Amino acid sequence: QVQLVEFGGGLVQAGGSLRLSCAASGRAFSGLAMAWFRQAPGKEREFVATINRSGSSTSYEASVKGRFTISRDNFKNTVYLQMNSLKPEDTAVYYCVAANLAWSVEANQYTYWGQGTQVTVSS
Repeated sequence: QVQLVEFGGGLVQAGGSLRLSCAASGRAFSGLAMAWFRQAPGKEREFVATINRSGSSTSYEASVKGRFTISRDNFKNTVYLQMNSLKPEDTAVYYCVAANLAWSVEANQYTYWGQGTQVTVSS
């Protein structure tokens, strides 16, 4: 199995930035597609961003395009989510996920989930 641990969440004012990190263990990191999902209170879990095994291709939910950047470092077994120009509607628990596939925007296709990290954006 794969274990995932997220770091970097916190409180930030609108317009500010945060960088989330996700450390993976238990399986060869380079063999996994990685993604970030988020869930706000009372809302459905939604796709945020994904990155393929090599890091050569990425995909984003429309509302975060141009503001968020997903990246990975296969030597450090870590995936990142750089979040700029944050808005109050970005407030949610952010989850790092992994799967033995190319990439996906569907939550049920990901096998491994982290515990989540809280991101709160204040106006």
